[in-house]
Amino acid sequence: MTHPDEPSARATVERAIAATRDLPGPLLGTLQAIQRELGHVPDWAVPMVATALNLSRAEVHGTLTFYHDLRGTPPGRHVVRVCRAESCQAMNGARLEQHIKSRLGIDYHQTTADGALTLEPAYCFGHCACSPAITIDNEPHVGVTPERFDALLEGFAQ
Repeated sequence: MTHPDEPSARATVERAIAATRDLPGPLLGTLQAIQRELGHVPDWAVPMVATALNLSRAEVHGTLTFYHDLRGTPPGRHVVRVCRAESCQAMNGARLEQHIKSRLGIDYHQTTADGALTLEPAYCFGHCACSPAITIDNEPHVGVTPERFDALLEGFAQ
């Protein structure tokens, strides 16, 4: 977990702010830049961003919590994303989704207690002909059944 006293983490946030502050509507881009580098937007970065962009902490926090692709906590060591688009839903995606949630014991935007896996929804990976699809650490897997998910999970430390 990043800490505000880590010079490299603070420098990362400062660089993200400097790179985006002069863009029109820089808040979202700033938060995305921080997350790209640190993996999440730490709580301690919110006041830094607010001050630099002349916004309230509430505005920054509101944006951070509104967009599901942004996270305020570090993700697990592995990120499982489940497609929720129409094609995957038509091919038993809801059943797969329930199986994954049950198997991991978490819901979307949560991380397993051991920090191994974070579960996120996604909306179309472009593999509609082979639905349902998921990614694990951005690696696509198509035609996933509950049984296939369990087999894929075996390869990841939990």
